[in-house]
Amino acid sequence: MESIKAPRGVRDILPEESWKWAHVMGVARKTAEDFGFEEIHLPLFEHTELFCRGIGDTTDVVEKEMYTFTDRGDRSLTLRPEATASMVRAYLEHNFQHGPQPAKFWCAGPMFRYERPQKGRYRQFWQLDIEAIGAADALVDVETIALSLEFYRRLGLSGLEVVVNSVGCPRCRPVYRQALQAYLGERLTQLCDTCQGRFGRNPLRILDCKNSGCKALTEGAPDIRDSLCPECRDHFALVLSALEAQHARVTLDKRLVRGLDYYTKTAYEVLSGDLGAQNAVCGGGRYDNLAEAIGGPAVPGVGFAAGLDRVVLTMEQQGCSFGKRACPQAFVLCEADTRAQGSALLAALRSAGVAADMDYTGKGFKAQMKLADTRGVRVACIFGGNEAARGVVALKDLRTGTQESVPQEELAARVGAILKG
Repeated sequence: MESIKAPRGVRDILPEESWKWAHVMGVARKTAEDFGFEEIHLPLFEHTELFCRGIGDTTDVVEKEMYTFTDRGDRSLTLRPEATASMVRAYLEHNFQHGPQPAKFWCAGPMFRYERPQKGRYRQFWQLDIEAIGAADALVDVETIALSLEFYRRLGLSGLEVVVNSVGCPRCRPVYRQALQAYLGERLTQLCDTCQGRFGRNPLRILDCKNSGCKALTEGAPDIRDSLCPECRDHFALVLSALEAQHARVTLDKRLVRGLDYYTKTAYEVLSGDLGAQNAVCGGGRYDNLAEAIGGPAVPGVGFAAGLDRVVLTMEQQGCSFGKRACPQAFVLCEADTRAQGSALLAALRSAGVAADMDYTGKGFKAQMKLADTRGVRVACIFGGNEAARGVVALKDLRTGTQESVPQEELAARVGAILKG
């Protein structure tokens, strides 16, 4: 019988990598808390309508990438492809609009999109999501950008750059849409098939096409900033001036439109790396019309998402530190007839807050000591028949090589003292 393997596009995050993820998540949690963001846990699946109405029927996510199924109650449900729509749904459903604004939330967890698997991109992928909902102030945009920059600074990423644009609002975007379609209409047959399909439904997405021919054709396309209404123009100017005041490295990019329909005004990405080898480590922006799109009142919001696969990969490429990998601090070595008492000593160490372990495969003392050394243990707690008869445990500091005997009841205290010393 053929063995079962993981489906294409998903992967196991094994211990040699998961400790790095734990480090990144710890930094994310502390950074979010320092900025006043509270953690929220969202469902892995939602009603399909939430994403169709929130993200947009003409987006690649809704048209091609969602994992949608019908449950036993004949309801259409979808594994979440992103977290923002779910975050706004939770904000409305639990009446956070009646509390202090903006409500500031963060979450992290798996998302699901049917995409072509490649390095750093999977069909089940983890995202960190930061959202500030309930305030239209441009400085809230800047706060989410500043949070992302501080998060990456704490992780040790270098060459941080904010690529930013404004995608306007429902008042001024139609003006730009007409100007863009007038420009593209003369070149329509030269665009790729995907962009030709986008021309009538979502022409702004043509600017984001990765096809080299389309990129060349849109080089001279109108700039949306020339079509912004006064409100959007003032909003964008304040974002830029506040980022300048924080000494952020900022680049304007008229092609940056993001891939989801709910974006309004500010759209941005954060890149990390040297020029010519840049990596996008997060993307986000403002979405003032999302709450209305999913059936709620008008509620402004802004936030970003960061793919943790990409963050870890970029940190590895740049040689960033992930801190120290967790390992047992003490190891209890036993003979065959002292293993039961040895397990009690192990429990006492753990109850005292010492990370400890022992062998469960019947290895001899020499092999147990080798195992302890291989795992980076600091203190070997030797408990053979001789030690049991005397009521002691022999402690060996594997860093200094010194050895001593202590009463069994003093084991945890003495190991703790060695570790602190």
